[in-house]
Amino acid sequence: MTARGTELVDEDQQPALHILRRAVRESPELRRGLGVTVVFALLSALARLVLPILVQQTLDGGFAEGSVDVGFVFRATLAAGVLILVIYGLTTITYRRVIAVAENTLLALRVRTFDHIQRLSLAEHTEKRKGVLTARVTSDVETLAQFAQWGALAWIVDTALIIGTLAVMAVYSWQLALLTVVVYLPLLPILRFIQRRQLRAYNRVRTRTADTLSQTSEAVSGAVTIRAYGYQDEVGERLADANTELVAAQTNAHKFFSILAPTMDLFGGVATGAVAVVGVLLGPDTLTVGELTAFLFLVTILIQPIAQLGEVLDQTQTALAGWWKILQIHDIPVDVVEADPGVDLPAGAPTVVLRHVDFAYRTGDQVLHDLSFEIPAGTSVAVVGETGSGKSTMAKLLARLADPTSGQVMVAGADLRTASEPSRSRLIRMVPQDGFLFDTTLAENIRFGRPGATDAQIDQAIASLGLRDWVDGLQDGIETSAGERGEGISVGERQLVALIRAQLADAGLLILDEATSAVDPETEVRMAEALERLSRGRTTVSIAHRLSTAERADLVLVMDNGRLVESGSHDELIAVGGVYAGLYADWVGNTQSQ
Repeated sequence: MTARGTELVDEDQQPALHILRRAVRESPELRRGLGVTVVFALLSALARLVLPILVQQTLDGGFAEGSVDVGFVFRATLAAGVLILVIYGLTTITYRRVIAVAENTLLALRVRTFDHIQRLSLAEHTEKRKGVLTARVTSDVETLAQFAQWGALAWIVDTALIIGTLAVMAVYSWQLALLTVVVYLPLLPILRFIQRRQLRAYNRVRTRTADTLSQTSEAVSGAVTIRAYGYQDEVGERLADANTELVAAQTNAHKFFSILAPTMDLFGGVATGAVAVVGVLLGPDTLTVGELTAFLFLVTILIQPIAQLGEVLDQTQTALAGWWKILQIHDIPVDVVEADPGVDLPAGAPTVVLRHVDFAYRTGDQVLHDLSFEIPAGTSVAVVGETGSGKSTMAKLLARLADPTSGQVMVAGADLRTASEPSRSRLIRMVPQDGFLFDTTLAENIRFGRPGATDAQIDQAIASLGLRDWVDGLQDGIETSAGERGEGISVGERQLVALIRAQLADAGLLILDEATSAVDPETEVRMAEALERLSRGRTTVSIAHRLSTAERADLVLVMDNGRLVESGSHDELIAVGGVYAGLYADWVGNTQSQ
């Protein structure tokens, strides 16, 4: 399906030619230098047609009237040898150029698709499963590899070869040329019939592939939880069902090729037999032995591109299905559009103001309702509320991972939608709940906070948060490997690395999304001290899971069902005895019972 605003269009309604035209139009790398490549390919194809003519000349001229003209035969054979070398050279040049163009096209397509996915708003990343998006930049792009390297050129070369062969046939014998066309003519409706069904079948294959990748990603990422709860059988069944559906879709798609291949062979055999019989019946008055032999060579040449186009048709359907899935991602509108050039936000702790902010997903589910508040510069704020109250969504709006449906998010006196991207990135940094780390050393993960930062600057960031003893206590210190997705260290340690990264970035507005939600008590104490140091001189917004964070905050915002229901200091809200007092009482009770 493809997005048109909030409207979706069934992919099966898109004809193959429409997909191909749009795909080529949006892939300038595929067109770059293609003209020269096509010329080489056509010369290679047309050169093949000279060989049957040389065979005919050799038979008719070299063996005329019962004698052998050795000189003529030698010259014709030499000419054929030279022509074969020319064909070899042209073909080699052509395929080298094709491979270069194909790889550049695939690289650019991956980069553009990945870039588009990265620019999609929070709404899209919440609705789309990771496996589906991953499939677009991996398996779906791979479906284009063979097509770009061979299939696209085959359509051009084989079409030229078919037309050229029929033209040479007509010169030798229009009767036999017409016969050949009549034999192959029924293939057109057969190919059209297969092409329509193949495209739909391969669309289903791409959908099932994405579903399988999503299930696999979920099973691998959640392996520990799955084993801990004995959920292996249920997850295994879901994964098996996804793979079974994928196999069924692939089997259904490949059945068309299993029909097509023998059909092409059948028509080729009938054409060769028909030409041989009718050619003999026409007799020497119409065709010489050399001409009939050359004609049979031409029929053989014609069989190859027609049969090859049958294979290319199958490959083309796979490629178009994958290409269409990729184009669907490109069709999703980018809601967060950067201002150009935009307003430069000043450095230092900013004031934050929300004015009548609403936010809703594309599905229509509204998460935030008429949210308005002001955070003075340098204030430490804790946002509390039940799960699903809209706390994390509000945090993502402050980082401009999405824009509000209506209303304004003002930072340092400017609407975030008008702020320049570089200055916003410098001023605002977010520490997400999962403390994601890349599979490299802790030093390199910290350096993501300020690309190009020196080792000395990293050491200073560590020391300023009071985390030198923790880093020195690690097996390899700052060079310790984080592992894939940061799984080489504990959850709490990942959060500490994320805090050092934020300190190195030196942002004026710091957003902490559940930063202490999944850490042990010892690490929480260390993190609380680091957070206090990190917050100095900054405007800090903490999405608080543990209300100990709210106790230390200057201002507490209380969310309930996407609305701001209370605001004030911890002591003020306890005295009011409202929603916050109830949440705090529950938290204290749960803490004391542990």
